[in-house]
Amino acid sequence: MVVPWSKNDYPDSFKNLNPAVRNKAIEIANALLRDGYEEGRAIPIALDRARKSVEDNEEKVIFEIRAHDEGWQLKKKDSKKAILIEETKEDLMGEAKRYANKNNGELHIYTKDGSLEETLYE
Repeated sequence: MVVPWSKNDYPDSFKNLNPAVRNKAIEIANALLRDGYEEGRAIPIALDRARKSVEDNEEKVIFEIRAHDEGWQLKKKDSKKAILIEETKEDLMGEAKRYANKNNGELHIYTKDGSLEETLYE
């Protein structure tokens, strides 16, 4: 028998989630396990459903990766203050993805000329 997950013991992929999304994902994953799903299948389904469930109840924060005087910055949309600054876009990407994911945000990635290149976590 598979031991269900709890708020203190859950899959590593739930670690950087916003607490509301993580708790919902744990609840959904446990239900899927009870229904006979394998762990490897239950985790991604639970993540997807939890994000959709929580996002339907709250407006997403939009974070942007944009060029900056000192390299590249992560900031909230319409904010003048940078959350993170790195010399290269590549250096910023990993931390920016974790930050947007943890804060249940959408991540807009811009090119050096200011045009939208990619949107993640819509």
